[in-house]
Amino acid sequence: MTHGQSEFHPEVLTRLTGAEILWATLVGESVTDVFGYPGGAILPAYDALRKFPIRHILVRHEQGAAHMADGYARASGKVGVAIATSGPGATNLVTGIATAMMDSIPMVCITGQVSSKVLGTDAFQEIDITGITLPVTKHNFLVSRAEEIAPAIRAAFQIAQSGRPGPVLVDITKDAQQATAIFDFAGAKPRAYAPHPMLHCNDQKLHQAAELIRKAERPVILAGHGILQARAGEQVRSLAERMQIPIGMTLLGLGAFPASHPLNMGMMGMHGESWVNQAIQEADLLIACGMRFDDRVIGTPATYATKAKKIHIEIDPAEINKNIAVDVALVGDLREVLEQLLPLLPGRDGSAWLRLIEASKGTAAVRDIRNLPDSGHLYAAHVMHDLWRITEGRAIVATDVGQHQMWEAQYYHHDFPRTLITSGGLGTMGFALPAGIGAKFACPDREVWVIAGDGGFQMTASELATIAQEKLKIHIAVINNGYLGMVRQWQEFFYERNYQSTPLVSPDFVKLADAHGIRGAAVRKRAELENVVNEARAHDGPFLINFMVEQEDSVYPMIPAGSALHEMIRRPDQNPLIETPQDS
Repeated sequence: MTHGQSEFHPEVLTRLTGAEILWATLVGESVTDVFGYPGGAILPAYDALRKFPIRHILVRHEQGAAHMADGYARASGKVGVAIATSGPGATNLVTGIATAMMDSIPMVCITGQVSSKVLGTDAFQEIDITGITLPVTKHNFLVSRAEEIAPAIRAAFQIAQSGRPGPVLVDITKDAQQATAIFDFAGAKPRAYAPHPMLHCNDQKLHQAAELIRKAERPVILAGHGILQARAGEQVRSLAERMQIPIGMTLLGLGAFPASHPLNMGMMGMHGESWVNQAIQEADLLIACGMRFDDRVIGTPATYATKAKKIHIEIDPAEINKNIAVDVALVGDLREVLEQLLPLLPGRDGSAWLRLIEASKGTAAVRDIRNLPDSGHLYAAHVMHDLWRITEGRAIVATDVGQHQMWEAQYYHHDFPRTLITSGGLGTMGFALPAGIGAKFACPDREVWVIAGDGGFQMTASELATIAQEKLKIHIAVINNGYLGMVRQWQEFFYERNYQSTPLVSPDFVKLADAHGIRGAAVRKRAELENVVNEARAHDGPFLINFMVEQEDSVYPMIPAGSALHEMIRRPDQNPLIETPQDS
């Protein structure tokens, strides 16, 4: 049976093959889409797929399957599912699994394995994938009996979604797929998830946190990815508005709190807004919500927010005091913690602190598109700003990693949750195109833009064939500057412009799209941009735009490695180049 034509009832007890049990369990877990690539060790599962109402998206590389499942999860909040065969099929998933692990994305990867009787003999396409992925999964399973498949899959879904989300791998031997067993979906249900006793905020710590917030004169909320994962946007907004506290965003937190809200200062960190970093350095209290004090956020730990007390609200106890020592740790689900904390906070007047922050912006508001040159040249910032303006900020944007990723974060203002799909922790080039495909399957009625550099795009450009085969209406913007841009920028700043191995020869991306039956166009001037973008949006199908942008442009501000948060390299036409915070 094909997708959408079967009525399978997982609650009915029946004898099935292990392969059928696999799909039946996925149906019971409400899975409708999986991303994968067949091979010998997983072939029994593919043979059984025709009987179940699940759509399989054939990728062109298993790394693409993992990134598609990841993008699907980020856009929908559901568990993404990727499937591969044994050996190289399984190892090709590893980068995508690590990407999901670093960013706490719920994903289940299912791999075929050689038959149990030849395990450990170095059989054809045998690899110890559970051993390989142990450091980059929340958990993994090796299943060698048909009756173990349903319990393993159901446990994998529970683990992937509970607590701090993350990827889980289930490796199933070929003979387990071929054997039969009684399928009992209800009987395979794992024990109810019980949070660890540490995941509980006692009243004393809640009152300590409330007291710090009430007394603070210069507080700042640090808004991270955990707000999206915990669906705590409303609670964070209540905290900010009630106590009049400005908010700084992490990269992965963008969209969790509306960019247009007057309390949203913008992005913090290495390429964040200067006034956000200055506010953090001058703050007397930081309230970290679902973020992990990543090195790209804090600069050097010894110089980070030395004037501030720190409250850390985080579901993973391992993140507490890992990078930054805090004064009060509230360990638990962010939404639940804030719901307990808010009744203890009566409100405050934060106008004086907000005025200081506003005054500190001065001429440093380089995010204002009016400060960018428009002399006929095309800058990547123009592209990001105009895409935001034309789409009214409502599109789902999947980015790759590098300069364009930072420009997108700076110039495409995200007012809505789950509209930025990007690799934060691992910084995986090649992520954008497959992740955007996954996002489109998760949200088929939404406008999806893939924004990739000319380097990262070529890493997974084979997935253009997946777009063509699936007839997806996806818009692709290649930011083509002829370099591995972010690496070139570091070479310019710190390696005396020794552009070793960063100039990039690329194919004609419009012709490459055309070879896949995908329409495309090239843009070289800003005056051409709007008409071409509107043409892409009006086209009933995929469309690629090759934006030929200024080659040696750089992302500003930038905090050099080993520097303090306020020691930012500024745009060259601003003085001084290294700016320290103004006195508050």
